[in-house]
Formats: sequence, structure tokens, C-alpha cells
Amino acid sequence: MEEFVYYNDLFDIYADLLTDNEKNTFKDYYQEDLSLAEIADEKNVSRSAIQKTVKNVIDKLNYYESMLHIHEKNSKVIELLDLNNIDDLKTGIREVLGI
Repeated sequence: MEEFVYYNDLFDIYADLLTDNEKNTFKDYYQEDLSLAEIADEKNVSRSAIQKTVKNVIDKLNYYESMLHIHEKNSKVIELLDLNNIDDLKTGIREVLGI
């Protein structure tokens, strides 16, 4: 379940960097909960083609996050919102910004 949420979060961030086919296949598999076979039947392609597309999307999302760290930074900022001590907050913001 944690992986499911993580990849949906990454998709929300990086979807514009994917092709329309990749976006639609990801949505069908991860958001509409269709099986690979159901998606393949709908698109009139092989199950292995859909499996490859899903894997490629996951690989791209992981790559984008490894290069840009947007999800990581967003998570850190959300954690910082719970801090009550202004000095801890300032330190955390500096860490997120890398300054």
C-alpha cells in the first residue's frame, strides 16, 4: 500500500513529463485498478506490452525523483509544518533549500 501511495504521489508531480500513453496506462493500472490483461484488451495490445509500459513509467518516476527530489522535499516541508520551535523550523527550511 505504501508503494502504491508513493508512486501515485510521484505521478502527481511528474505526470507532465510522461507521454499520453504512459499517463493513461499508469492511471488505468494504479488509479482505476485494472489488471494488465484488462488494459491490454482495452488497448488491443499484448499483456507484456502493458507490463513493459508500467515498468517504464515506474522507472521514469524513480529517475525523475532521484534527479529532482521534489517528493522528498515536499515530505520534509510537510514535516516542518508540525514544528512549533521557530529555530527548528528555520533550520529545517535551510536544509530543504540546501543553504
